[in-house]
Amino acid sequence: MVERIEDLNLPNAVIARLIKEALPDGANVSKEARTTIARAASVFVIFLTSTSTTLARKQNHKTINTANILDALKQLEFESFVEPLTRELEVYRKVIKDKKEKSKKEISTNADNNSATKETN
Repeated sequence: MVERIEDLNLPNAVIARLIKEALPDGANVSKEARTTIARAASVFVIFLTSTSTTLARKQNHKTINTANILDALKQLEFESFVEPLTRELEVYRKVIKDKKEKSKKEISTNADNNSATKETN
């Protein structure tokens, strides 16, 4: 398990990038504020994971899934997160699907090219 509470914090680089993307250009955040945001984010993730795990176990599942997380957000009164998160998840799934299809096409094209090269030799 975790030896120190600091081990539960999200990486500083990730937090810094998220903060930078969320703020307008020229806005600054103190080191202490970044640390506070990192700890709050870590607590939120732990709380959401714990609630999601409880919901999954009630359904006799050992693994939490997207539905458990969305239900946990609702239970924790973060309903306003559900709809935008669902939209972003759909976009993510489409990107992953498109990448897989592109990869399959490239593999197929390479295999066809290799076959054609062997036949001409």
